[in-house]
Amino acid sequence: MREAVSAKTVWRERRLTSPSTRRLGRFSANDGFLYAAGLVVLFIAACAIVPQWIAPYAPTDMLTDRIMQAPSAAHLFGTDYFGRDIFSVVVHGSRDSLFIGFASVLVGGLIGGTIGALSGYAGGWVDTVLMRLNDILMTIPGILLALAIAGALGPSLFNVVLAVAVSAIPGYARVMRAQIMSIKNRTFVKAAGSIGASPLRIFWNHVLPNSLSPLLVMATIGFGTSILTGSGLSFLGLGVLREVPDWGTLLSQGRGYLTVAWWMCTFPGLAITAFVLSVNIIGDRLRDDLDPKKITQR
Repeated sequence: MREAVSAKTVWRERRLTSPSTRRLGRFSANDGFLYAAGLVVLFIAACAIVPQWIAPYAPTDMLTDRIMQAPSAAHLFGTDYFGRDIFSVVVHGSRDSLFIGFASVLVGGLIGGTIGALSGYAGGWVDTVLMRLNDILMTIPGILLALAIAGALGPSLFNVVLAVAVSAIPGYARVMRAQIMSIKNRTFVKAAGSIGASPLRIFWNHVLPNSLSPLLVMATIGFGTSILTGSGLSFLGLGVLREVPDWGTLLSQGRGYLTVAWWMCTFPGLAITAFVLSVNIIGDRLRDDLDPKKITQR
């Protein structure tokens, strides 16, 4: 009887500590947040791509008999001082906000990654010159640099993208340079050079493909940061000047009505928070999945 009880206890302990059980525990704890974040990102992306399918009203509809109404079944986020449905305006405004984030990450990542790759692979005086210029940009805080560029060029969509992209270049350049310098000294790279492969072929076939993972993770997390920076510029009046405001402009328009219509800036702020948080959760998971140490442990 004791042997049967002890055998059952050992079996239960092995089951609780088995890899499948641990994976199930990680699924319930971490993957739930990941899937929720993915749903938020997909929903907001759908709002940016096909806003007319989601928004119940046009963003320019001014319902003069419903000015500054609180959230209700007819208007989920309430209405503003023009009588516009705030939910519809937030849905339509997501297009410019997401475009600023995506375009600035793309431009900043390409330019910064190119600078870092050239600096790390070439070395010598090329590395010295490029990194000293990069250090000069890094001495200026990113948001301050974006403010200076946007203020000098004036408010427009292109200028906001350029300002946010330039402020992100130094970070991408440093990460790419460090990764390139680490990869180019690996054994398989030296082996490719020993059999007569040209430096350009070694770079394209061996060094660059193995250096993109950290840049991809940084771009994913930087997507949310770029949206925050772009919304901050729009909040200060240096963003997009269009009939349909983006999220930052909506915050700026509603800040003067906090005491009488709190919903005017609360829901645009929640939209920014939800999207940036979701993108950061996905970026953290992507960073864990692409970690070389964890990949080798698997």
